[in-house]
Amino acid sequence: MGAQQWALGPWALLLLVQLAGASHVVHRSLEAAAAPASVPASIVSPLLRTGYHFQPPMNWINDPNGPMYYKGWYHLFYQYNPKGAVWGNIVWAHSVSRDLINWIALEAAIKPDIPSDQYGCWSGSATILPDGTPAIVYTGIDRPDINYQVQNIAFPKDKSDPLLREWVKPGYNPIIVPEPGMNVTQFRDPTTAWFADGHWRMLIGGLRDTRGMAYVYRSRDFRHWVRAKHPLHSALTGMWECPDFFPVPKSGQNGLDTSEFGDKVKYVLKSSLDLTRYDYYTIGTYNNKTERYVPDDPNGDYHRLRYDYGNFYASKTFFDPAKRRRVLLGWANESDSVPDDKAKGWAGIHAIPRKIWLDPSGKQLLQWPIEEVEQLRGKPVSVGDKVVKSGEHFEVTGLGSYQADVEVSFEVSSLDKAEPFDPAFSNDAQKLCGIKGADEKGGVGPFGLWVLASANLEEKTAVFFRVFKDGYGKHVVLMCTDPTKSSLSPDLYKPTFAGFVDTDISSGKISLRSLIDRSVVESFGARGKTCILSRVYPSIAIGQNAHLYVFNNGEADIKVSHLTAWEMKKPLMNGA
Repeated sequence: MGAQQWALGPWALLLLVQLAGASHVVHRSLEAAAAPASVPASIVSPLLRTGYHFQPPMNWINDPNGPMYYKGWYHLFYQYNPKGAVWGNIVWAHSVSRDLINWIALEAAIKPDIPSDQYGCWSGSATILPDGTPAIVYTGIDRPDINYQVQNIAFPKDKSDPLLREWVKPGYNPIIVPEPGMNVTQFRDPTTAWFADGHWRMLIGGLRDTRGMAYVYRSRDFRHWVRAKHPLHSALTGMWECPDFFPVPKSGQNGLDTSEFGDKVKYVLKSSLDLTRYDYYTIGTYNNKTERYVPDDPNGDYHRLRYDYGNFYASKTFFDPAKRRRVLLGWANESDSVPDDKAKGWAGIHAIPRKIWLDPSGKQLLQWPIEEVEQLRGKPVSVGDKVVKSGEHFEVTGLGSYQADVEVSFEVSSLDKAEPFDPAFSNDAQKLCGIKGADEKGGVGPFGLWVLASANLEEKTAVFFRVFKDGYGKHVVLMCTDPTKSSLSPDLYKPTFAGFVDTDISSGKISLRSLIDRSVVESFGARGKTCILSRVYPSIAIGQNAHLYVFNNGEADIKVSHLTAWEMKKPLMNGA
């Protein structure tokens, strides 16, 4: 697949004409220059820049902000440094799309230009008001010597413009300021608001001592806000960044508007923990009379579920009314070094947008790449009914696997050889995977994929399952991404990532999907029960030198019931 292959619709070509001379100026990184001798040439290779994951042409990107659907267009704002490949000088960059896959960059929507955000325009959310007007509420920094955090609001200058190219900030900003006694440097990231009983509500993340807080603010007019006496919820976890709160139906895969309420609804409360840099969520009930949220699992605040058990943070969901779904967006930072990022001139990507819904068990969310990503698929390559014996592997050929979508269904011949499960790892799948990695022989597994692998396997990233049996005879399924041999380049952070998969494997069947994109591997186990995103930087397995294998390092034979792999075309990506 070459860079000349694009997945463009007529809308994209039309918009390019409309925006000729008006699309945003791409500022080349002030730090980007010839790579110093300490930075490997492979790191700055354009072949490691992702092909179909969201990113701007240059510079630093982090949190997705204020995603919404408006007048036929998806809008994504994001934290962006127009001057370099490290965090700083943050503005709300703005891109639009018809399909959440092909993106066109517009001018930055929100920049530091009023007293209450002159030292920073940090994260926030969008709410569509009853008359159809979008409102953005975001955190501003208003002092030069301290990250004193206040909340501001902005509206479209012309709400008849479907592209929402200009935003204005009313003179009554800020709309919310911290009260005496509150931690003024830990008071940020307002959520999408919801409406009930004549009041709007929204959450703001906070910290009291070591307790993460979801403060509730209420308003009748979306201008004057008052804090509720107690938080929606809190826990001894450290700061809650980027909170998110939304309803999900108890059955079915449809999404709900944030204001929907009723007996057939559960609620999801998510926070991004500053201490761990992971996103956690609980499922529970919400009482809009008492303004209380209660997790279904009494221990859920401390043994919480994660959207993604890999490199995934500061996520945000939104309700897509066009397809009646809730869509999840998240940020994946680099795991190379700061000098590497400066040399290549860019840092950060977003995960592929995911549709999310409640598992029929009610115990967790399910996630799956939005269907639109499938328009990027090229000609399929398939393998079926192939047995992989203990210690064996085979290559999947016939496609450029450095930019691919792979779906595979495995069947284990027998579970009798499952290793005993040590309950000490019940809440630490990552530690277990670090001990029992892809090359550690097992009973049932490890089996899965080697992706972005070199021909001689000196470089490879493993995505795999391993099955254990606990003291009660129940099988425990571990899913891992092991990048410890992903690159020969020095100074890379290469952690194993892992999560348990809550699935019934008594039939011996389990599925895996991996989206491979040059320097990112985004995987979904058991139809989206467990998800892991990992950043990798091969030095040999780059471009057409990247290979794809199925492997089995367990004693029990496995069968590839069906595998289909597609080379992925490059979408329109912000002019890059």
